[in-house]
Amino acid sequence: MTIQRPPSAPVEAPHLERQLSNRHIQLIAIGGAIGTGLFMGSGKTISAAGPSVIFVYMIIGFMLFFVMRAMGELLLSNLHYKSFSDFAADLLGPWAGFFTGWTYWFCWVITGIADVIAIAGYSQELWPGLPLWIPGLVTVAILLLLNLTTVKAFGETEFWFALIKIIAIAALIIVGLFMIFSGFSSDAGPATFSNLWSHGGFFPNEFMGFVAGFQIAVFAFVGIELVGTTAAEAKDPEKNLPRAINSIPIRVLLFYVGALIILMSVIPWTQFAAGHSPFIAMFSLAGLGAAATVVNLVVLSSAMSSANSGIYSTSRMVYGLAQEGDAPVRFGALSRRKVPQNALFLSCVLLLAGVVLMYAGENIGKAFEMVTTVSAVCFVFVWSIILASYIAFRRRRPHLHAASKFKMPGGIPMVWAVFAFFAFVLWTLTTQPDTLTALLVTPIWFIILGAAWFVLRRRPAHLARYQAFKDELQSEQDVAGGRQAVDSL
Repeated sequence: MTIQRPPSAPVEAPHLERQLSNRHIQLIAIGGAIGTGLFMGSGKTISAAGPSVIFVYMIIGFMLFFVMRAMGELLLSNLHYKSFSDFAADLLGPWAGFFTGWTYWFCWVITGIADVIAIAGYSQELWPGLPLWIPGLVTVAILLLLNLTTVKAFGETEFWFALIKIIAIAALIIVGLFMIFSGFSSDAGPATFSNLWSHGGFFPNEFMGFVAGFQIAVFAFVGIELVGTTAAEAKDPEKNLPRAINSIPIRVLLFYVGALIILMSVIPWTQFAAGHSPFIAMFSLAGLGAAATVVNLVVLSSAMSSANSGIYSTSRMVYGLAQEGDAPVRFGALSRRKVPQNALFLSCVLLLAGVVLMYAGENIGKAFEMVTTVSAVCFVFVWSIILASYIAFRRRRPHLHAASKFKMPGGIPMVWAVFAFFAFVLWTLTTQPDTLTALLVTPIWFIILGAAWFVLRRRPAHLARYQAFKDELQSEQDVAGGRQAVDSL
């Protein structure tokens, strides 16, 4: 049984606590921006697009920056928004909160399954003959225990996971630059920046090769919006969220573009293949066998980081849905440590599906490919809802937009430009048989959601909780309006 707290008494019922500091928020944002797609999927992306993959990552990062800015403006317009499903429900209607919340939950469950598959695959490389179910089960158990303690423990874990990724990429760039400027040469040829254009130019596979790069690269960015799910547990969100969001372009340039330029300069792009990490290949080439093993462990920690983020975000999303009447009430309960433990258990049980998939599928690579494509399509839907909410916000609450100190650059015209880009991304998924299959399967999820919404939308309990949610948001809006009036005096 949950206690409905009136707007005037915000401290009476258990609620999520603001325990995530600036360093946690910054590193969670970095961890979200550097996904397993960079460490694991970039081999396939490079082999498909060649050096033009640099432009692929730059374009995706540029477009998603505007999605993040729109999300930031909306979250800061009302500090009672726990995540983007809240502002979608408020601005577009309860159906949008329901579809966004559950789809985002589904996105991360699918991504978490992909991470469990990846962890099992890389564990077998480190320990040949190890049964696949052991690393999968151990991973889920560890992450459950970490998330059951406090949100600060999650923040601390993600801080160190993200730091490991940053150090690994920085080491790759430094070692790669040393190899280039010291005249290093291997069986693949000399390490030189001319490798970027001397093997067929920047677009060796022409336009369709460039297009193929987008199919895989989009998955590398899933989780970039993760900072939006920390809104209810961030200290001083008005200062920390803008900082985290504004640094996204620098991260993309350094971690994605910088790392890929070094990789393809040291080793010609023709030497990369799908299913093999370019990071491991470069360190092995440098004769740093021990470093290659360390990178293997870094890839494992990267997948652990992604799964950790997935468990965190899915549990918070289900918690928010339960608060609004869009999920069973039991998932809206908090433990004594102020974490939604029932929602955490649900997410972890579903992650174990990754172990089943590995035994049911043809091989790990195929299983990973299928789930990552489905995940990417669902993330595009969530990002689109964020932008649609921004359009509604500009139309319905122009006074809040005018008062905002963190306005989205480009405004409405930029929103439509990003929508056009998303349409292009979906089209790219139709150009290959494997991604087309995943694209055609994804609508089944939205049919299931539509049927559930048809049943739920008129239930009195759902309507009552949604009204309480709207009243709470209105009370915060009134308080914010009073603060602005005082500030203007």
